Amino acid sequence: MSLLDDRTRQEVQKALTAMTEPVKLVLFTQGEFGSLECEYCRETRQLAEEVAALSDKLTLEVRYFSKDIEAAQALGVDKIPAIAVLRDGKAPHDFGVRLFGIPSGYEFGTFVQSILLVSHAKHDLSPHTLEQLAQLKQPVHIQVFVTPTCPYCPRAVLLAFRLAVASPLVRADMVEAIEFPHLSSRYQVHGVPRTVINEVIHIEGAVPEGLLMEELMQVNDEAQMQRLRELHRST
Repeated sequence: MSLLDDRTRQEVQKALTAMTEPVKLVLFTQGEFGSLECEYCRETRQLAEEVAALSDKLTLEVRYFSKDIEAAQALGVDKIPAIAVLRDGKAPHDFGVRLFGIPSGYEFGTFVQSILLVSHAKHDLSPHTLEQLAQLKQPVHIQVFVTPTCPYCPRAVLLAFRLAVASPLVRADMVEAIEFPHLSSRYQVHGVPRTVINEVIHIEGAVPEGLLMEELMQVNDEAQMQRLRELHRST
C-alpha cells in the first residue's frame, strides 16, 4: 500500500520539477543484514522509494547499517533510519544535510524542501550571516529535535540545513525525538523544536536566523565552550 496519496504524489512531483542538479538520497536501514529491524526503517525506505520515483533527477541508494559500516561512518550516520541528502551528477557534493527518523507529518515537507535545497545549493541567508559563517574556526554540528506533529519544527530544521549548505564547517541533522528517546533524554528535550549545537548549546523554539547565529558563534570562544561543557556535565 502506498504511503503517498494521489494528491500528495502530484504535489511532490510538481515541486520536484524545480530541481536544477541531480540529488542522491542515501538511506541507511537495517533490513535483512541486521538482527533487529528498527521501528520505522521499513516505512522510511518505502517513503524514500516513493519520493525518488517522482523525478528522474532523484535517485535512491539503500545501505544496510550493520553491513556498510565504513559508508555509515563516512557520512556521519550513527543511528537509523537515516537519510543523507547529497548533490549528485557531474559535481557531487555532500553539504552535511541529514534526516534521522522517518520524515513524516510536518517533516515530510522538510524532506522535500531539503532535496530542493541541495539541488539548488541556494541558501538565501543574509550577508551578515554569511560573514559570520566565514569567521568559523571550528566544525559545527547542529541537531534539531522534532516531532511529526510540530508545525514550527520545519522552520528550525530548514534554517539549519541552509547553514549547512552555506558553510563546509556546518553539518545539520533533523532528529525525530520520539524515535531516539536516549538522545531526547541526553539533551533534555522536553519540547520541540530544540536545537543542540556541538552538544552543549541549547536553543528552544524556532528562533530567527540572527538569534541562532548569535548562539552558534559561541563555538569560536573556547573558554565559553569549556564552561558550557562543564555545566552540561554537572546537570
